[in-house]
Amino acid sequence: MPRFVVEADGGSRGNPGPAGYGAVVLDPASGETLAERAEFIGVATNNVAEYKGLIAGLAAARDLAPDAVVLVRMDSKLVVEQMSGRWKIKHPDMKPLAAEAARILPRAQVTYEWIPRERNKHADRLANEAMDAGKRGEQWEPSASSAALDASAARALSTPPPSGPPGDAAAGAAAARAALAASRGTAAGADTLFAEAEPGQAGAATAAAEVRDRAGHTATAAAPAAGQGWAPDMGAPATFVLLRHGETALTPQKRFSGSGGSDPELSPAGRRQAAAVAEALAARGTVQTVISSPLLRCRETAQAVADRLGLDVTVEQGLREVDFGAWEGLTFAEVQERFPDDLQAWLDSPKAAPTGGGESFAAATRRISATRDRLLAEHAGRTVLLVTHVTPVKILVRLALGAPPESLFRMELSAASLSAVAYYADGNASVRLLNDTAHLR
Repeated sequence: MPRFVVEADGGSRGNPGPAGYGAVVLDPASGETLAERAEFIGVATNNVAEYKGLIAGLAAARDLAPDAVVLVRMDSKLVVEQMSGRWKIKHPDMKPLAAEAARILPRAQVTYEWIPRERNKHADRLANEAMDAGKRGEQWEPSASSAALDASAARALSTPPPSGPPGDAAAGAAAARAALAASRGTAAGADTLFAEAEPGQAGAATAAAEVRDRAGHTATAAAPAAGQGWAPDMGAPATFVLLRHGETALTPQKRFSGSGGSDPELSPAGRRQAAAVAEALAARGTVQTVISSPLLRCRETAQAVADRLGLDVTVEQGLREVDFGAWEGLTFAEVQERFPDDLQAWLDSPKAAPTGGGESFAAATRRISATRDRLLAEHAGRTVLLVTHVTPVKILVRLALGAPPESLFRMELSAASLSAVAYYADGNASVRLLNDTAHLR
């Protein structure tokens, strides 16, 4: 029975905008290109173009051998998860395309695998050639294509990636955990801070961890000696992608806006930010679940992302912002003028609450820690988007770093910014991203 690898991609310059797709059928043993397909399809969305590429690739494989076993590799998490039956297909434009793709070959002959965009260069180049042709008022012609010239890329596509999730520096994390384990006899129960090595450097890279014991003393844990190897891999971490909601009318004015105030909606700028972050997350293709704070500005931001990804939104009360009490709606200067003693106490101690029965950082930390632990138990090994607020994001990052409470005042978190923390099965955490706003530029 013949075996093929189908790589497919699609793109839209505007989403929706001028769109095209590309697909290539490869011999999995040699990486040889067996067939190429590309087409300019007019104005369409990215997802429509991606599905069109899948359909063209499967049809090309069927034309070569109707009984072939096909592995489809795409950098669209949406298409891969929907065609694998793990995600529901809600968008009306997607349902007929998915059904058409499913009819081309018997389901038992086709499997799907997500790959990062950099490993899908052949199909991506075909899609861009198709869009370039459309811009000239033409259709893509095989004779004019140069995509097949990148034979080394095509061979790389036919080789399975290293074990572990794409982009996961598991080996480096394991090394750091081994170093920490060696130090625990003298610093049991300590908070930890460590840096991850690049993946694939086993036996060569070094890892170090600073371990702070409860008395505040420090000890340095040395990396494993050369030749000892790495500690056992703890498996895929649970990754929390932390998204601060988009702007409200209060955001540019830097007013306190917690869970005890007016619960404002997104401003027009905030809605644009939500759309931009939705596109960025769709392009990354890794988010599997969307969970939101109950406050309106978060639910609106989360819904924009979920609609783009074809997911549902789950509301989690534990992700709400702190209650700022009598400070709600005021600027820092106004609070300093009206409640100077309370503000100073709040700045000095995480146990101090805002005036009028607000929530202290210490109380918020207990709430958010409990929420974190419950969500980790429910979503082990998955990538989860948490749409929340400044304080919950800062607390999650602070706890992951083992940083002191005063670090909450030393982090910048812009509206609609992305941060990320990976949590391993042994209890260690790795901060992957902080205050990323590239998608808003």
